[in-house]
Amino acid sequence: MTMLAPPPPTLEAMLQQALLDHRAGRLAEAERLYREVLRARPDHLGITNNLGIALKDQGKLADAAAMFRKVLARNANDVLAHINLGNVLRLQGELGAAAASYRRAIALKPDMPLAHANLGTALCESGHTEESFASFRRHAELAYGAAASPAPNAGPVAPHKARHDREQREYLDARRAAPSAAKAFHLEDGSRVAGRAVRPDASAGEIAKQWQTSQPQLVVIDNLLTDAALDKLRRFCWGSTIWRKVYANGYLGALPEHGFACPLLAQIADELRGTYPAILGEHPLLQLWGFKYDSTLTGIAVHADFAAVNINFWITPDEANLDPDSGGLIVWDVAAPLDWGFAKYNDDVAAARDFLARSGARAVKIPHRANRAVIFDSDLFHETDSINFKDGYENRRINITLLYGRREKTQ
Repeated sequence: MTMLAPPPPTLEAMLQQALLDHRAGRLAEAERLYREVLRARPDHLGITNNLGIALKDQGKLADAAAMFRKVLARNANDVLAHINLGNVLRLQGELGAAAASYRRAIALKPDMPLAHANLGTALCESGHTEESFASFRRHAELAYGAAASPAPNAGPVAPHKARHDREQREYLDARRAAPSAAKAFHLEDGSRVAGRAVRPDASAGEIAKQWQTSQPQLVVIDNLLTDAALDKLRRFCWGSTIWRKVYANGYLGALPEHGFACPLLAQIADELRGTYPAILGEHPLLQLWGFKYDSTLTGIAVHADFAAVNINFWITPDEANLDPDSGGLIVWDVAAPLDWGFAKYNDDVAAARDFLARSGARAVKIPHRANRAVIFDSDLFHETDSINFKDGYENRRINITLLYGRREKTQ
């Protein structure tokens, strides 16, 4: 009996396999299948868009941009193609062009949260801090405010997240600040303060010299913020329903797109550059976040970050800390290898600890103090020190991190 070759797969079957490969991260195979389908259906804009995304995710940025431009040449009102093109342009360092793409998407669909978040990122990286924060806040309003679509049921809430939200609800209800912290989007007053937010520092020259000569590259600054700025920032962090990212170790994150982008933080970020120019120079603010902790659990494991300079400062009152010799940060005197990718130096704790052990790395321990900043080379491995804070919502440890400039890479 003659064995017949199986029939060739149908275009629909090939497309479904391409989508499966794409979701599974088999990007080269997804690209191959998308191209094969497009040879038969060259005018299919959805597949062209998908091919562009697969190319972008492989780092083939010029080819990806060509795909998105091809879509837009046929349909200038394709909102996702404008956003996707903006994403590629931002990765290519064309921040002005990226922002223009996002603005075109917003003009077509003003209530699309993603476009506002991506515009905020492009503006922030190009040094337009205040304007970027307005875009991030608009994303938060659209994504979490009264007009937001109900979130899909993502399963049970982590116990430490539920405990935090209950405490915040009680805090807000006691002040009649919002109807329910768990059900409503609420931003506490985060406006700029009159006068300075960052204290003028007469020792800035000495700190600059320490930064340039210290090994590891690290400086500690006490009394960073003025009293007015510290008080307002605490109230913003206590009252705003921005603590949306849940980490398994027991802490919660607030990102700019969650609403952690108030004018006061923009004021602080800009004044830090003016106060410590020898450290920050022309580095743009790339990212910022707040972390809030549950003292019954652990903090952030050892990792490095993706920026040039890391500014980390604490705002929880000192009387909340039951152990004044801890509760802060441990910074190792060894940097992550430049040939490690982000996933490895930021998430692979076992690899980091093995590298530190083999390198004979030494730890520098900086205890928690309210209004204390630790400024260090973001390549240095670091982790949260042990936390032993009092119970109670306002006693939760809060640190704020600002990342400036891009991490160097090997060529």
